[in-house]
Amino acid sequence: MKVRKTPMRRCTGCFEMKSKKELIRVVRISDSSSDNSFELDFTGKKSGRGAYLCPSLDCFDKAHKKKGLERSFGQAVPSEVYQKLSKELSNGEP
Repeated sequence: MKVRKTPMRRCTGCFEMKSKKELIRVVRISDSSSDNSFELDFTGKKSGRGAYLCPSLDCFDKAHKKKGLERSFGQAVPSEVYQKLSKELSNGEP
């Protein structure tokens, strides 16, 4: 039986490579009719440009301070996205 490779992604906060399933994905969905919108994707299957973040408040603080999500997307990320992320991380599991 063939062994499958596990997809690895880099956290925008701590810059460590981890398994894709361990990370939270922030997605920028671009429509031709409207501006780019950002969503949290816990399944990892939504279409759009994605950036990954560890599910810890430490990594969230580092990514917010170093503007890791802005660098990944190449544009400013609205404060609502950061508020959603901090709310989800403070609650624990999504």
